Amino acid sequence: MNIKTLSPSPEASTQDASATQRAYLAIRRMIVVGELPPGEKLKIDSLRSMLDTGASPIREALSLLTSDQLVERIDQRGFRTAATSLENFEEILALRCSLEDMALRQSIANASEQWEESLVLSHHRMVRESRDNIERFEERHKAFHMALLDNCGSSILLRFCSQLYDLNIRYRYLAGKSLNYQKKRDVSKEHEDILNAAIERNADLASERLLNHYRQTGAFLTGLFSTASEQR
Repeated sequence: MNIKTLSPSPEASTQDASATQRAYLAIRRMIVVGELPPGEKLKIDSLRSMLDTGASPIREALSLLTSDQLVERIDQRGFRTAATSLENFEEILALRCSLEDMALRQSIANASEQWEESLVLSHHRMVRESRDNIERFEERHKAFHMALLDNCGSSILLRFCSQLYDLNIRYRYLAGKSLNYQKKRDVSKEHEDILNAAIERNADLASERLLNHYRQTGAFLTGLFSTASEQR
């Protein structure tokens, strides 16, 4: 008797992919906003209960997040959220400044009316979004920063910039929890100044403002980590 091996139906494959994508997005959000703190062990059963999904989508999502460097695999013992440190932040910051400087200059060199309109629109949407809705505002914020770079003409460069943005988010949320940080920054004006320089096609000024925007956060976090180390 011949026994046929049945392949999953297209519908089942689509459902599995959708469940994995939902789990991936949910866990990623919890990591970047700090609901799952750095270094925390990620238990499959706990995540299944939290997200109301199966074990397989959770494992697949965690594997994807290891590629994003937001999750670390613990040998054969499971997963944990990636650790944070001053050294890690400084590496992310240095790479981000270098790659985004390159991408922004290429975007401005390739400037078109369509790119400018898209950039202005993304800034407008970000400004109008309430910061009370953290997840929605973060979508708008990233959309604006990526719109600055979107005209660079390199999909690989954009992919690296997007990943570095995501790795940086947790540190920015950490900084955002400090009242001193909020009082010392006028982030809305920083965004507007970057936008104006970009649409004026002044690559040097736009890059200077963008990198200073990042380095102000870097300077604050350096002090934050140094203080925490001294208190240990």
